[in-house]
Amino acid sequence: MRGYSVFERKTVFWDRKGVLLVDFMPSGTTINTDRHSEILKKLRRAIQNRRRGMLSKGVSILHDNARPHVAPTTVDLLQHFGWDIITHPPYSPDLAPNDYHLFTKLKENLAGMRFSNDDEVKDEVLRYLNDMAASWYDMGIQKLLQRLQKCIDRNGNYVEK
Repeated sequence: MRGYSVFERKTVFWDRKGVLLVDFMPSGTTINTDRHSEILKKLRRAIQNRRRGMLSKGVSILHDNARPHVAPTTVDLLQHFGWDIITHPPYSPDLAPNDYHLFTKLKENLAGMRFSNDDEVKDEVLRYLNDMAASWYDMGIQKLLQRLQKCIDRNGNYVEK
């Protein structure tokens, strides 16, 4: 048995109620504009299936300035969906909820575990994310609101924890 880290790239979309979509990419692959657009289409389907009525109420998506996020194809797709794009200053990982809230706890959970294949890793990640209470996800969104306000108060400057 050996440790697995094949799924180094996880894209996780969540709201205050919980996980909407988890997309795993094998190690060595990168997210380009076409791949990101595919993921966003999957996200739209996931929202239709998991959050009835959310699409008609309006969706806001937090995007940093990564190339696939700001590419004209992506921006056009999000405009077609009618979604609002929430941007944040470059080099501010402290405004990325996956970084400060979700992945830190996920890494703690996975620490020391051994997996014999990719599917075991995927299953454990999904189990962990789906087992978290809605209140935990809501707390992550509340932290985001506080961090965004702090960034606004500092005129967009980098926000320390």
